Amino acid sequence: MTLLQILTPSIEKAVFTLFSVNIDKVEFQSTRKEFEGDITMVIFPLLKVIKSSPVELGNKIGNYLVENIPEVSRFNVVSGFLNIVISDEYYLNFFNEIRNEEKYGFVTPNPDDTAVMVEYSSPNTNKPLHLGHVRNNLLGYSVAEIIKASGKKVYKTQIINDRGIHICKSMLAWKKFGKGETPESTGLKGDKLVGNYYVSFDKAYKEEISQLMAEGKTEEEAKKQAPIILEAQEMLLKWEAGDAEVIALWKTMNQWVYDGFAITYKNLGVDFDQYYYESNTYLLGKDVVQIGLEKGVFEKDPDGSVWIDLTDEGLDRKIVLRSDGTAVYMTQDIGTAIQRVKDFPDVGGMVYTVGNEQDYHFKVLFLILKKLGFDWSKNLYHLSYGMVDLPSGKMKSREGTVVDADDLMQEMTDTAQKISEDLGKLEVYSAEEKLKLYKTIGLGALKYYILKVDPKKRILFDPAESVDFSGNTGSFIQYTYARIQSILRKANFDFTSPTSINVLHEKEKELIKQLELFAEVIQNAAQNHSPALIANYTYDLVRDYNSFYQAVSILGEENVDKKIFRVQLSKKVAQTIALAFQLLGIEVPERM
Repeated sequence: MTLLQILTPSIEKAVFTLFSVNIDKVEFQSTRKEFEGDITMVIFPLLKVIKSSPVELGNKIGNYLVENIPEVSRFNVVSGFLNIVISDEYYLNFFNEIRNEEKYGFVTPNPDDTAVMVEYSSPNTNKPLHLGHVRNNLLGYSVAEIIKASGKKVYKTQIINDRGIHICKSMLAWKKFGKGETPESTGLKGDKLVGNYYVSFDKAYKEEISQLMAEGKTEEEAKKQAPIILEAQEMLLKWEAGDAEVIALWKTMNQWVYDGFAITYKNLGVDFDQYYYESNTYLLGKDVVQIGLEKGVFEKDPDGSVWIDLTDEGLDRKIVLRSDGTAVYMTQDIGTAIQRVKDFPDVGGMVYTVGNEQDYHFKVLFLILKKLGFDWSKNLYHLSYGMVDLPSGKMKSREGTVVDADDLMQEMTDTAQKISEDLGKLEVYSAEEKLKLYKTIGLGALKYYILKVDPKKRILFDPAESVDFSGNTGSFIQYTYARIQSILRKANFDFTSPTSINVLHEKEKELIKQLELFAEVIQNAAQNHSPALIANYTYDLVRDYNSFYQAVSILGEENVDKKIFRVQLSKKVAQTIALAFQLLGIEVPERM
């Protein structure tokens, strides 16, 4: 039983016993540091139904709790706040309950419950993954892991944007300038090779625009009449018509990209259960439009185009089918959502990890699916996130000024190596062990720096600042974990049995209180789709542990029971750090 599960009904009973008043809610908050107490009840809401002063009311409830609830040892009242001190016995009992729970805080999913599908990554096949994709992947993967830990079955998916004019631009540039080169012949990852041709297309296109403008065309005319864009548009028409040569080139170049993406995903530590491809889904949804027309959800204009009027909902009219019968992105997304539930009948909700520039699109999509009568539409969530900026400014793919995901991961590894070498302490490591450690520290720093920020906020990412062995960083937390592993290695005695201690040091109590929060934090993080809650909880736990480490002796403690208990407590903190970081997709090193 959690502390709130004990205190809430007890306070409700106290109020009824003392004042003959039924209350349906008790408001708690953390006790402020300057006052004694482990949890604080807010008195003010009760003053609406009980005529009393806040201090008198607090004292009466406090005395009742001390007399009737064994877990409450004493209290104090400050203004309208009842600060409750919980007994050491409660915390010791709680610790002994969770001490050997390897997955403490995690809830095993019920196989009969509905599942959640989390979509993330969803790249274009005309360029490598970049820094923006890194935030997307880290967020989506972490949210999927957190929802799973909260007790839900989860499917991870992505939809790959593998068709359209942007894909044809890379294909055409390779055909014109490529001279038959391949990833094998160049030694480049396939996604990088294809991305180079996307940049080559843009360069050639700009040159043609400049030439046409020099000949007297306006910029708008030049953009439409440049020969290379006309060729790309013709290639797209051939793709849609199933031209064998174009399809063969499309399959070849896309495979180069998929092979490159697979390497990046593996290095980043993310995975997927199911892939969807726009080339297979772009016709989905058209049949749903007809159903929507029959239901009166959609309306047809005189030119044959089909729309939905959402003005009554504070939105606008949105097209779902063009006058020539072709689908728009909204139609595809409607069809894809429905297809996913057909493919995975146990899916009862979906999370879409997509940047905040698409906020309006998802409002419309979710509303349309609701109006079409799909029950699961009430469980759709847009995990909207802010962009990632660099000190040097915005990124532009077609100009080749993006921060490549692979390059970024390598830079993080190199930064971790430099800082680690400057600090020294790695003399006993082999070259292979050092490289693994640099990757663990570098990637951990990158992931933590991005995930500790609320998803909705924009990030200014500074690689050097993220690898810091002090402060709210992944490296600091990893270092504390490694420090605890060192203690456990040096503990050359049996510390597996319960101890007979019954009084806690203040720092021990603080640590157990923090550990108790972990299960609740996982549930809150799942409900709010926020890895930041897990990240910042872990930092608070580590900060409390370091305060404990500085204040008490662990292996040097003379009292055997205290020494064993402190090693047990250290081990539990390390396990919790590892579990929390697992939810963030971050590894923890045994030594640093």
